[in-house]
Amino acid sequence: MAVSAKPPSEPAPPAAADGLSSKEPPPDDFRTLSGEPVRELYGPQDLPEGIGGPEDPIGRPGSYPFTRGIYSSMYRGRLWTMRQFAGFGTSEETNERFRYLLEHGQTGLSTAFDMPSLMGHDSDHPRSLGEVGREGTAIDTLDDMQTLFGGIDLGEVSVSMTINAPAAIMLAFYVVAAETDPAHPTPRERLSGTIQADILKEYIAQKEWCFPIDPAMRLCGDMIEWCTRNMPRWHPISISGYHIREAGSTAQQELAFTLKDGFTYVEQAIARGLDVDEFAPRLSFFFNAQIDFFEEIAKYRAARRIWARELRDRFGARNERSMQMRFHAQTAGASLTAQQPLNNIVRTTVEALAAVLGGTQSLHTNSYDEALALPTEEAVTIALRTQQMIAHETGAASTVDPLGGSYYIEALTDEMERRAYEYFDKIDQLGGMVAAVKRNFPQREIADAAFAHQQLVDSGERIVVGVNRYAVEDEEPIPTLRIDPALERKQLGRLNAARASRDGAAVEASLAALREDAAHENHNLMEPLLACARAHASEGEIVESLQQVFGDYTETPVF
Repeated sequence: MAVSAKPPSEPAPPAAADGLSSKEPPPDDFRTLSGEPVRELYGPQDLPEGIGGPEDPIGRPGSYPFTRGIYSSMYRGRLWTMRQFAGFGTSEETNERFRYLLEHGQTGLSTAFDMPSLMGHDSDHPRSLGEVGREGTAIDTLDDMQTLFGGIDLGEVSVSMTINAPAAIMLAFYVVAAETDPAHPTPRERLSGTIQADILKEYIAQKEWCFPIDPAMRLCGDMIEWCTRNMPRWHPISISGYHIREAGSTAQQELAFTLKDGFTYVEQAIARGLDVDEFAPRLSFFFNAQIDFFEEIAKYRAARRIWARELRDRFGARNERSMQMRFHAQTAGASLTAQQPLNNIVRTTVEALAAVLGGTQSLHTNSYDEALALPTEEAVTIALRTQQMIAHETGAASTVDPLGGSYYIEALTDEMERRAYEYFDKIDQLGGMVAAVKRNFPQREIADAAFAHQQLVDSGERIVVGVNRYAVEDEEPIPTLRIDPALERKQLGRLNAARASRDGAAVEASLAALREDAAHENHNLMEPLLACARAHASEGEIVESLQQVFGDYTETPVF
């Protein structure tokens, strides 16, 4: 998105040595974080047309088009789920962190996987060296998944797993682990939670893939179809704008590309013979909560309205639950700074409040030290307490959609919607989202937006407190979490032990059957993957077997 140059102005007064300044000139160019101009005053003329009519664009909470929220009572009836992302080291260390979070009031679990697991590599793969357990937990086998959730009744807690290219494999591990848990055996029908599995946004933004786009999309479709038939409480995909925003997109691009990805998955499921009302109620979304407070709230409102309209009018949904956009939000990792990291507590609080006032169903608040390392227990506790204070002390949850009807909010919501439809038209002209991704259209748009934003930060036009304004020299470092290198050796020992204790012939037979099914495009691969999990095949072995059929993927550079 092009950003207009700022007119010449008087230079800002220099900050004092301690990073403080008592005199601050007002900005002379008011824009949102995404670069949209902001007027001095908004009024009744800025409200959308049709208010009070049969197609009221604002409506009431819990009623179409759900602009004001998907439930009539929202947080008066039930607070959002407080779901902190967690994972490091082996499954044993992460299981301890899960138990700690549950003991401190967390109401759902969210699993972070390490880079080898995200890329489909076993921990002993050459590319895994030095990365095992660093940015999440290492899950190589069914044994690891069983340890990860040991002592936790999976029939009583909702679990989210943030994994994409190998998502079908991890889902198979999870289902078998739940069914074979000696203390709390849980049938698949009782499992509740979400697996991210949004492969399109991987090619667009996060860049974690195992297979070419078309077979990767097939695996997404297999999961949606299989979960619709077998796991009625499970969300088989979380259509994710979070990573698109973290890659540098604007709020409008996050909204448009995420929704267009979602429409693509709906089209795919319908093409497989599913009725939209069979699966759409189990689709969920994952959005970023950036620092521009009002713009973020407008983004969530526009997302709900667009989704409801398109599901009803374009895809023929009849069940209102199909039209209700359920989403998880996470505060913006890209907004956190390594400088003056305690300032990040304030950033996270503002972003979390925007997500709450925007009507999120669950929320992760980042820890103040995450620009430096994985969070310490102290930092995680502060992040969780932030949500609890918003819920119980601020009054933000006392009434439904308190900002509904604000001239500014409604105008921003309309503008967000308009810009999203402009992108929809461009993508349709390219042949749809899959074709657009193959032609690098969203990738280029995000790269341009990220570059424009960084130019504004570098020039000082976009102020980042503690970085390009109010900086402090010679800061005292804060304590950070350090991952013991011995944990990598520990995980390699776990993997070797799992391989030594299994039936090698059964593993090879399950992988051969998987390859045979993968060669037939109309075969759903979830049951063969479950068989591989039961045989204790590792994630890397399963991925490599599928690559023998599907091939690998090489990205075309954007620049």
